[in-house]
Amino acid sequence: MHILVLHGPNLDALGTREPEAYGHDTLAEVDRRLGTLARELGVEIECQQSNHEGVLIDALHRARGRSHGVLLNAGGLTHTSVALRDAVTASGLPVVEVHLTNPNAREPFRHASFISGAALGLVQGFGVDSYLLGLRGLAARVAHGTR
Repeated sequence: MHILVLHGPNLDALGTREPEAYGHDTLAEVDRRLGTLARELGVEIECQQSNHEGVLIDALHRARGRSHGVLLNAGGLTHTSVALRDAVTASGLPVVEVHLTNPNAREPFRHASFISGAALGLVQGFGVDSYLLGLRGLAARVAHGTR
């Protein structure tokens, strides 16, 4: 089973960007922890980060036929990008949306997600564990052939 992990804008600044909100773990640490869990689950993961909407869209398009599912933290694009939502839908893959923080407990403009309505599920508010919980759930659903 192959899972694509996509990290959106500003996630490359984890560990230094607003650590009171996002924690002190770097993106490399997030990817390392995901890799450890993936090995335990017998899953292969591929992690990518981009600050550019089109790069994320291209990655979703390329995932068709290569990946069995996608773990997606779209960052701020969650609340602004219809194009990214359309790429999630066009991929035909099960996608789990993840967020380190709970957007609903933050500024009002973060309360709406364009991605959630196209996603299999949503895990938010648990810091790095949001990614790990999302990977567990996605791998289980893919293994059982359900979307």
